[in-house]
Amino acid sequence: MKNRHAALVAALAVSAVALAGCSGSTSEAENTADGPYRVLITGAVSGQGALAANSQTSILAAKAGAEAVNAAGGIGGRQVELTVVDDGGDATKAVSNLREAVASGKKPDLYLNSGPSTVSAATLPILKQNKILSFNVGPTENSSNPKDFPLNFDLSPGPADNAAAIASYAKSKNYQQVGVIHGSSAYGEVFGKAMTSALAAEGVSATGSEEYDIAALDMTAQLQSLKNKGTQALVVDAYGAPLGYLLTSLQRLDWNIPLIGNTSVAGTALVAKPAPEGVLGTPATANLVMQMYPSTVFDANDSAVNAMVDSMAAKGQIPSTLILADNYDPFGLVAAAAEKVGSSGDPQKLAEALENQEVLDNAKTAFLPRYHYSAESHAPNLGDGVNKFVPPSKLLNGQYGNPAA
Repeated sequence: MKNRHAALVAALAVSAVALAGCSGSTSEAENTADGPYRVLITGAVSGQGALAANSQTSILAAKAGAEAVNAAGGIGGRQVELTVVDDGGDATKAVSNLREAVASGKKPDLYLNSGPSTVSAATLPILKQNKILSFNVGPTENSSNPKDFPLNFDLSPGPADNAAAIASYAKSKNYQQVGVIHGSSAYGEVFGKAMTSALAAEGVSATGSEEYDIAALDMTAQLQSLKNKGTQALVVDAYGAPLGYLLTSLQRLDWNIPLIGNTSVAGTALVAKPAPEGVLGTPATANLVMQMYPSTVFDANDSAVNAMVDSMAAKGQIPSTLILADNYDPFGLVAAAAEKVGSSGDPQKLAEALENQEVLDNAKTAFLPRYHYSAESHAPNLGDGVNKFVPPSKLLNGQYGNPAA
C-alpha cells in the first residue's frame, strides 16, 4: 500500500500536466481565446496520512474532469491545461504558490484547492484581489457568500447544509438529547454553530456543543461533559488523525452511544481500514454512521459516477473516499457557463452564468448530481434527500458499499 501511494505521489508531483488534446503554448498571452484554459490545482502531494491520501484523490478527480471536458471540446473551445502544485496542506505554502503563479505572467483562469479549510481561508482573498474564478472544497464561514467572494463557488456543501441534513436524520431516528463535538478548524467551528441551530429547527433537543483543539491527542474532557448532560446520540466532526483520538477517548469512557459522523469523518480513510492500520470492524465504529453524497456510495446503475471512477482509477490508485472527488465537477460547470456566455475569458461573466439554474442543469457533473448556485449563495444548496447515512465498510475505488470490496 505504501509503495503504491509513493508511486502515486511521484506521479502527482509533476508541476504541470498538459492533458490529452491540449492546444496552445504556455508562452502565449494569458487568457487569450486561442490559448489553453489554465487551471491550477493545489494539494498536499507531499503531505502525510489522510491529508496526502485525500489530496491525491482530489487531484485524480481534477485530472479525470479535465480529460472529460477536453474530449468534449474543452472550455469555450479552449483545451484545459492543468497544473498541479504541492502545498503540503499548509496554508502559507498555498498562498506562496498562488502568488508565484500570478506573478509569473501565467495567471490561472481557474483555481482549485484540495482542502483543508485553512487553505481556503488563506487563498480566497488573493483570488478575489486578482479576479480569478475558483471552486473550493473546504468551505469557510463566508466562502459561499457572493458579497465577500463573488468569483468563488463552494463544491462541498457548507456547514449549514450538512448540519441540516444531519439534524433531519437525527429526527428520523427519533434521537433526543443530541450532543455535538467538533474541531477547532475553520470548518469545525462553523459546523458546531450550524449544528446547534439545525437541531433546534428540527425540534431536537441539544445537550451541548463541545470544541476540541485539532492538535489535541485526547478529547475525554469534552466527551465527559456531553455524557454528564445525558446525551443519547452524538454528532461528530473530525478529520484525519483527530478522529482516531476521539474514538479512543470514547472507548476510554466506555461510552457506547450512536455516532453520526459528518462528511469530515466520511473523508477519513481510517474508518475503512481494519486494525491495526484502521478501526474498521472494531468496537470503536460499531455505532457509527457517516454522512455521504451519492457518488461516495457504490451504485452499479449510476453511469456518470461510474465513468468518473473508471477514469480516476485508470490514472492511479484512489487512496481515499470519493467524498474528496469534488474537483471532477468544476470542468463541466465552467464548460456549461462558457457555452452560455459564448466565451471563457471573462471570469465575472462566467460567475454570473453559474448563478443561472438552466446552466447548472446542463452541466455534466458526477461528484454531486446537481448544484443550485444563485446570486445570493455560491453554496451547492443540495436540498433534501441527497445525503446518505451509511456505516463504515471497506473501500473500493473510493466508494463504500461495493460488494466486490
